[in-house]
Amino acid sequence: MTIGFIGNPNCGKTTLFNAYTGAHLKVANWPGVTVEKKEGAMKYHNETYKLVDLPGTYSLTSYTMEEIVTRNYILSGEVDVLINVVDASSLERNLYLTLQLIELGKPVVVALNMMDIVEKRGMEIDLHRLPEMLGIPVIPVSAIKRTGIDILIHAASHHAKTSQSHHFEMAHVSADISKHREFPFVYSREIENKIAVISKELGQKYPDIKNYRWYAIKLLEKDEELTKYHSVSEELINRSYETDIINQKYEFIETVIEEILVNKEKSKAFTDKIDTALTNKFTGLPIFLLIMGFIFFLTFLIGGWLKGYFEIIIENFSGFIDSGLTALKINEMVHSLIIDGIIAGVGGILTFLPNIFILFLALAFLEDSGYMSRVAYVMDGIMGKAGLSGKAFIPMLLGFGCSVPAVMAARSLESMKDRLRVMLVIPFMSCSAKLPIYVLFAGMFFPDNPALVAFSMYIIGLAAGLLSALIIHRFDKTKEENMLLIELPEYKSPSARTIFIYVWDKIKDYLSRAGTVIFAASVIVWIVMNFGFSGYTKDISESFGAVLGKYLMPVLAPAGLGFWQAGVALIAGFAAKEIVVASFAILFGIAGVMSESGMNLLAAELGNIGFGPLNAYCLMLFALLYPPCVAALGAIKRESGSWKRLGLIMVFQIGVAWTVSFAVYQIGRLF
Repeated sequence: MTIGFIGNPNCGKTTLFNAYTGAHLKVANWPGVTVEKKEGAMKYHNETYKLVDLPGTYSLTSYTMEEIVTRNYILSGEVDVLINVVDASSLERNLYLTLQLIELGKPVVVALNMMDIVEKRGMEIDLHRLPEMLGIPVIPVSAIKRTGIDILIHAASHHAKTSQSHHFEMAHVSADISKHREFPFVYSREIENKIAVISKELGQKYPDIKNYRWYAIKLLEKDEELTKYHSVSEELINRSYETDIINQKYEFIETVIEEILVNKEKSKAFTDKIDTALTNKFTGLPIFLLIMGFIFFLTFLIGGWLKGYFEIIIENFSGFIDSGLTALKINEMVHSLIIDGIIAGVGGILTFLPNIFILFLALAFLEDSGYMSRVAYVMDGIMGKAGLSGKAFIPMLLGFGCSVPAVMAARSLESMKDRLRVMLVIPFMSCSAKLPIYVLFAGMFFPDNPALVAFSMYIIGLAAGLLSALIIHRFDKTKEENMLLIELPEYKSPSARTIFIYVWDKIKDYLSRAGTVIFAASVIVWIVMNFGFSGYTKDISESFGAVLGKYLMPVLAPAGLGFWQAGVALIAGFAAKEIVVASFAILFGIAGVMSESGMNLLAAELGNIGFGPLNAYCLMLFALLYPPCVAALGAIKRESGSWKRLGLIMVFQIGVAWTVSFAVYQIGRLF
């Protein structure tokens, strides 16, 4: 049996989905389109159920790709029963989608989530009357506390197997009373008469259609997607009835709310009080910056403390392998590859795991608490001046984690122009792969304020992105007004399970990169550093890497990076930004580069070639602003649909990276 989870954004759908599937998720795109889907599986009473997490949507009209994909999937027959996750604290908004799902003709079970918020507000819901009026099962659940989920899956299974027409007690009073037995809600007499006539004609023209009533309603709404493939006599539809249908649905919803909801007018005191500060136009942005600054303070303080233990493990492991290879008299070249290449590269990256963990833990907490949508709201004014809406800030925020999902999230923007602009600025955000670069060089050259130096990279990246968008907006002659429509959900206590799954997915991805991309890149960097035109060499200055780096020196020197080692590391960073750190470890043959002794040794080696704090800051700036890893570049190519656009974006980002680093270096030299 296949069960689809559907609901409005911020209704707790993903938390409930995770409660059933745990971390055993499969994430992919719908065939032929670019909307992400999540699939999972669970066993219940010796039966295996396939669960599909459908995109969050407010309706099933054909305005957005999410709505079209969700609707087509439901109509395809692949899903056996729908679990409509409803935010019990916002029934008026959520029930509109519920009515649309019922009209689709599929078995639907309502999961009434967030009942704890309803209770906190002093409200009550009549759980006997609501299912009577809707004609479908309504099960109260708590996705966070995982209560009611066994009853819900039982109801879904039972309803899918036995669902038949129900007797509904309420309907629109002006409609034909005979229809009350079949549908939970009927329209005015005029619309119902048209539905009947159109359904009859559809039956003659399209005998394979299973739900003539739903198709008739959509044709009356002049649904753009559906009218491409289905038509009836023009005289039957003399105008669009969409507004009438929407209004009558909401009239019915108001009637339902009046009957089943007690103490509706209780205020949202807690959320409103917090939002007076967090969404205030004067205090909202400073508070956001303080929160992010605190996160990076924790990333360095706690992450640095934990990192010390990882460094000891990596150092001991490297020493153990080194002794073993020496005892076995392994070939010198192979010995160097393992110790100076693989362990120095991959091991150096693994020591940053605690810092990455703290960062993702904090971001997951902010996201699940409901704060992230406030950030988009607060940034709307600033984004508007740059020609973008506050909604565009959401993909940019995701860029602090990883550029690939951030680029994919740009799909949520309405126009291709907006999507291209966001794809242009997302690489300027400091993704988690850049964090090891900041941790290493800020720790080595700015030991008194490493967190502040790293935080400055995030602010500079954000400023560079917004400034780039602003410049493009100024030269754009076809300016469009960008409106932000975003829901500010109730604040809630983050779900430990949801946070665990989010963080574990990110850590798992980081580890998989360490074992694949970073491993392979470390081997390649070692080969480039240890082979030259004369073959294997111990003199790194005669290697292919040195030759390549020396060609780049004249270009990078004005930007404070006139060292061939820096050029090689930046080129290697195209594979994955963590490779920049791994490259320095390999270049200078330091296995435990993040240990205190390793950092001191690397700082001394860099000092010997004239590489100081100003050069380190320029290196961090260049790594921040130049093009992202190949995975992110691939995502930009897929989403933009053009190699030319990708090439222009890369050239622009290299230009910005060089210009900013050049300006900082030249000004810094004066002081």
